[in-house]
Amino acid sequence: GATGLISSVTMKCFQLSNISLKIKLKIMTFLSVSVKQVAFSVSLLGQGRGDTGPYNANTTLIFKCVVTNIGNAYNPHTGIFTAPVRGVYHFELHMFGYGDIQTGGVLFKNGELICIAYEAPTSGRVSASNGASLLLEVGDQVSVLLHANTRIHDNHNHHTTFSGHLIFTM
Repeated sequence: GATGLISSVTMKCFQLSNISLKIKLKIMTFLSVSVKQVAFSVSLLGQGRGDTGPYNANTTLIFKCVVTNIGNAYNPHTGIFTAPVRGVYHFELHMFGYGDIQTGGVLFKNGELICIAYEAPTSGRVSASNGASLLLEVGDQVSVLLHANTRIHDNHNHHTTFSGHLIFTM
């Protein structure tokens, strides 16, 4: 009678709650898989030591030593980071130089200047750095250019670096 009916209704509610829990888990899994994990850290030279520049014009830097490239959004053949998802990303550049030649790197987003890391030493060693958080759309490109008429140096200590990571998607 009534106990069997209550038992049957309770069992159906339990099954429905299990189904909704399974659906919730599938939705959560889908969302966590669809949100990309993106982070990279690269330094200028893959091995040895050396100078880059000075050149007469801004020149895209190709950072060859890939320390981290989660999400493979940084291309070590072109030096360009391409946003895989819409979101806010944070980027940093660190330029190392020496002597009496200016040191400078320029952070660009889709060909637009965002910020410059620049030093004008008269002697000795210098380090210039800068960074920015940017809202990027899928496919937006971020790169670092060697500022015209400047020189940077790198060696096994990885002084000259470019890095970035996704803070959150939007």
